[in-house]
Amino acid sequence: MTDGDTGITGADQAYGGKAWNVVGHTYTPKLHTENAMIWHASIPDGTFVPPHIHPAQDEWIVMLEGNLDVEFGDQVHKAGPGDTVRMPRGIAHGIFNRSGRTATCVFGVAPSRKLFALFGALDGVTDPGELVRISAQHEVDFLPPPDAS
Repeated sequence: MTDGDTGITGADQAYGGKAWNVVGHTYTPKLHTENAMIWHASIPDGTFVPPHIHPAQDEWIVMLEGNLDVEFGDQVHKAGPGDTVRMPRGIAHGIFNRSGRTATCVFGVAPSRKLFALFGALDGVTDPGELVRISAQHEVDFLPPPDAS
């Protein structure tokens, strides 16, 4: 942000006029600076973000409506309205909506690094291999799927 970028991003607006479909979720940016990025997310039931790591960013979620399961390895934490989920840099986490209804929340990362560009590059991507490849180029590392044996 610059000094000329003060103001309000309205509830029905997106920062920079952009919104993205990422892994079936609708992400609407609300703030983007070098130091932080905040976005509103609508997460339909049955969708998820597979386990991944942000090696250079801290991430958080503030729940507005609905419920999410956030997995840190074999630990599952349930988050509901009003809860804040903390996901420190370097810690693998996955986000799952198994609640039976859409969840809405506000995500944030600090510093923003390449995440704004990543969401633009992932908008509408449905191939898992392509999602992993593009994400790695933007400092988000997805973990390999669990061994089926």
